[in-house]
Amino acid sequence: MQLISPSLLAADFAHLDREIDMINTSQADWLHLDVMDGVFVPNISFGFPVLEAVAKICTKPLDVHLMIVQPEKFIPQVRDLGAMMMNVHYEACPHLHRVVQQIHEAGMKAGVTLNPSTPVCMLRDIIQDVDMVLLMTVNPGFGGQKFIEHSTEKVHELKQLITQTGSHALIEVDGGVKADTGRRLADSGTDVLVAGSYVFGAENPHERILTLKNL
Repeated sequence: MQLISPSLLAADFAHLDREIDMINTSQADWLHLDVMDGVFVPNISFGFPVLEAVAKICTKPLDVHLMIVQPEKFIPQVRDLGAMMMNVHYEACPHLHRVVQQIHEAGMKAGVTLNPSTPVCMLRDIIQDVDMVLLMTVNPGFGGQKFIEHSTEKVHELKQLITQTGSHALIEVDGGVKADTGRRLADSGTDVLVAGSYVFGAENPHERILTLKNL
């Protein structure tokens, strides 16, 4: 059974309280929060005032994904949200091992994200230190993009690296996730599926979440 982390990026921001209530009453495991700065990725999403409001009413663990430069500067703020997971990009952290240590010292689990063009082998020297790896299956910055087809091979390669090194890292994927792509990702070894428009754009989002969970 898959863990499901719906992405708030696809929610109706005019009715966030209603959207969070839907998540709270669903079978979703986590809530995925994409923070974009317009520098690391070509878009801006939401900042800490919105995150703080969400954290007050969300009863699910917060899965915070920072698509920003210098994410280490915001470790205290993410910790103060009560976040379960803080995810940073490999490409944004020249001193990645140090950042992972700082996230752990702050009492959170540490995730590392790879862009579609970054090979899995770049994680060999950090894989035993992280709690999760997030593979982007679209180019980060915008929701609703088409799934990059070779991503299932990348998941399989990452699963092999985790097994070979004795790592306990989970594999999370984000981008173009729906029933058909989710099935292929699950079969390749994915543990956590992030889904945005497939969940929040549905007439029955609870049903969509259950569909993904049971893949």
